[in-house]
Order: sequence, then structure tokens, then C-alpha cells
Amino acid sequence: MIANEVKLSALVTDWDKVPVTEPSPGIKRQMIVGENVMICRFTFEPFLETPQHTHPHEQMTLVAKGKVRFFIDGVETIVSAGDVLHFPPHNLHGATMMDEEVVLIDIFSPIREDFLT
Repeated sequence: MIANEVKLSALVTDWDKVPVTEPSPGIKRQMIVGENVMICRFTFEPFLETPQHTHPHEQMTLVAKGKVRFFIDGVETIVSAGDVLHFPPHNLHGATMMDEEVVLIDIFSPIREDFLT
């Protein structure tokens, strides 16, 4: 093992044990970070908007609770609990939460280094 290398071990946990941060008002984020992949649970207040953006990461999103109006490459799509979305790298997307709290599970590969700072 290289001197600065960290060995990751298997993990079994539940979301209640994962620290919660608030990256901006109305958004709560929890993260579990692996070597090449990360999973985040986001909780959004009703009517909150996330601006359209791109990133070099591949992203899968599971809508765990609520309804969301997504804008994907300029096309509006309304999704609800149980729906899964896939965003290839550099795909333009953003979302507006509808009239209830929304919980999204996002999986990113590679990990979002920008979330770690």
C-alpha cells in the first residue's frame, strides 16, 4: 500500500447515522463516499429550484419522495417517487421541487470532489 493511500472497508449503515450538511438554504445533504462512486441523499423544501448545470460525473437519481419538475437538455419532465433518472457526463439538467418535500438519492461516478470541500 502506498504511504498516502487509504484502505476502504465494507460499510453497512442507515441514513440516520450519516451526518447531515446544508449546502444551501432549503437543501440537506448526506453522503457516503467510496473509492470510485458516491451516494447522496438530498432533502429539498417545497418549490426549491436547482439551477440547470452540467458536470463531468455520470449521475443516477432515484426519486424517493415527492414530485419534481426536471429540465433535461431543455425538455421538461415531471417525475415522482419511484422514478429513476440517468444523466450522462456533461448532460444539462436542473430541477424545481413541486408542492411537497422532496427526497432524491443521487449516485455519482466518479465521486464529486466538489462536494467534499
